[in-house]
Amino acid sequence: MKLLLDQNISRKLILDLDKIFSGTAHISNFNLEKETDTKIREFAFENNFTIVTQDADFFEMMLLKGFPPKIVWLKCGNTSTKNILKIIIENQKAIEHLHNDKTLGCLELE
Repeated sequence: MKLLLDQNISRKLILDLDKIFSGTAHISNFNLEKETDTKIREFAFENNFTIVTQDADFFEMMLLKGFPPKIVWLKCGNTSTKNILKIIIENQKAIEHLHNDKTLGCLELE
């Protein structure tokens, strides 16, 4: 299961998250940081990524267009990179469940 970290998530998390979610990348790895959310969503779909974001736009697109890609929506507000890592690691099983359950499209984490 691969995670694609959105612009608002630090690329510094890649090394730690890749140990748990092999293939984790940041949008900057693919020169997508200036692309629209729609283009990022298409890229995630085409490359089998789950998007990790703090942006409600991906959730809204999912409601309109369905899934995949699946979304991990971090609703923790402005917080440290260390705290974001902690939230993701503490919710590893829930993220894996999202990935494996064909009826789920989004996981909201606070």
